[in-house]
Amino acid sequence: MIEQRSDEAFHEPRALWPFVKRIFTYAMRYRGWFLPFSVGIVLVAIIEAVMPLVWLEYIDTAITPLVREYKDAIASGLTPEIEWDLLIKYGLIYLGLSVVQIAATGVFIYYAGKIEEHVVRDLRMDLFEKYQRLSFSFYDRSAIGWLISRITSDTDRVTDLISWGFLSLIWGVIMIITCLIVMTLYSIQLTMIILFTIPALLLFSVKLRMLVLKYSREARRIRSEMTAVFAEHVNGVEVNKTTAQEESALGTFSSYSTRMRKASFLSSFYSATYTPLVVMVGSVAAALVIYWGGHMTLEVSTGITLGVLAAFFGYARIIYDPILDITRYYAMAQSNLSAGERIFSLLDEKIEVYDRDGVSDYEPIRGDIEFDDVHFHYVEDKPIMQGLNLKINAGESVALVGPSGEGKSTFTSIISRFYEPTAGALKIDGHDYKNRTLESLRKQLGIILQTPHMFSGTIAENILYGNRAASREEIAQVLHLIGAPEMIDRLDEPVGEEGSTLSMGEKQLISFARVILKDPKILIMDEATSSVDTLAEARIQKGVEQLIKNRTSIIIAHRLSTIRNCDRILVIRKGDVIEDGNHDALIAEKGHYYELYTRQAR
Repeated sequence: MIEQRSDEAFHEPRALWPFVKRIFTYAMRYRGWFLPFSVGIVLVAIIEAVMPLVWLEYIDTAITPLVREYKDAIASGLTPEIEWDLLIKYGLIYLGLSVVQIAATGVFIYYAGKIEEHVVRDLRMDLFEKYQRLSFSFYDRSAIGWLISRITSDTDRVTDLISWGFLSLIWGVIMIITCLIVMTLYSIQLTMIILFTIPALLLFSVKLRMLVLKYSREARRIRSEMTAVFAEHVNGVEVNKTTAQEESALGTFSSYSTRMRKASFLSSFYSATYTPLVVMVGSVAAALVIYWGGHMTLEVSTGITLGVLAAFFGYARIIYDPILDITRYYAMAQSNLSAGERIFSLLDEKIEVYDRDGVSDYEPIRGDIEFDDVHFHYVEDKPIMQGLNLKINAGESVALVGPSGEGKSTFTSIISRFYEPTAGALKIDGHDYKNRTLESLRKQLGIILQTPHMFSGTIAENILYGNRAASREEIAQVLHLIGAPEMIDRLDEPVGEEGSTLSMGEKQLISFARVILKDPKILIMDEATSSVDTLAEARIQKGVEQLIKNRTSIIIAHRLSTIRNCDRILVIRKGDVIEDGNHDALIAEKGHYYELYTRQAR
């Protein structure tokens, strides 16, 4: 059995730099947008950091002198006259800075959104392209729900890091630097009071963020597994109902859901604890500034004015916001690290079947197939083929028979180059197919699977997957050939999601028509008629006989009556051919094929 891929359980912090560096390579594709984005953030941060200075100057230059003049005038029995010039001046300065800040905020929000949406699109396109190119062995061990989570929720999380997360980081750093510079210039003592509280905040922050990281990782891992379970049981709902396993399925999902609830609650609890902690530390710092700053203001020799005290009170309140944002960015980066690792591990996943450098295309092939000392295994210590040698001539129709699990589908998967021999060579027209391109081979292959797949669209669109340039007349000819002329009038009928509006037999007929329209040189049919009833099978049998003429045909069939007219019948046992001949010859030998055929006949 091939081990299913699942999410890794992360227990230790990972190196952030390689992850951040790689995700930013996507953002740098749009470096032209980073300039206005960064300028907008810098402007907002600087303006917000200097706003307390405006209040400082406003209080010391305008309000305090006016209050003194007003008080002196009243004491002298005069009617005070208020000079509005300074009040208007600082009002206009404040208004102007606010307008610039609003405009800069709009700029960085606009470009942050653009960068995020373009990066998430690029990531999803890269992932989808990788999904299309990955080998079948990858899908053998990957649940569909797991793959869906990578291209949806994981891409959203990592792109937050380079848009809104990066915004918080830049804003926070500039705010802290600007605030510290300004505060130091006016009073080192009051600055030290504020700085004294920061280590305690950082200590608690790191502890809380690590707890948030731990439980958020656990919640995401469980969510991914729960998505896979959900997809599995929704797709298998018919089996659940027919085997009365609804309660069992509910119990399985409930277990994942309960674990998800616990992990999510703890993550949310510790995350919610963080903001009150910052508010509390900021309030303590503000109280200390008011207490000590108030005493210093009363002592004229200290040079601390009422405006300076008001400014420091403002800095004591706002300097913790950027600290909060920076720690939030760090937590986001750590939290998204697991999502990024999953995405980039997929993008770095080794493609086992690929075009080697310098290989050429196949010319139109004849259809000769040769297994030359082929070895193959899915799991290293469980070989399927051990030195298989077999030659199939162009134009021959060859049937593969034998019990389930003996290697028949593996046989056709190697011919189709879904998998490659682990040793030896598979030759098409005398050439090792590893020395030719995948596309040039598969364009000349036609494969009809046991379980047909329908894409969203109409019946005609699904048939045209075989040859998009084919005309309606050619589709009609193919449908006549396979004994399904009634579908000609239904070509524009939607098939629904995964062919939900069609019967299994109808879906198989469409997949059959799709391959015939391709006119392949090598045809592979894996239980191609197993999903149609006996009458429908009889209707298309003549079409099959016409189809396999002048092309190499490999047919897997459990209904042995459908392969009697094949040129050769190969009995497969443990990945090897133990009998080879036509129907009459193998019946005369009274060997394995004879036993299979007579047992089925009885």
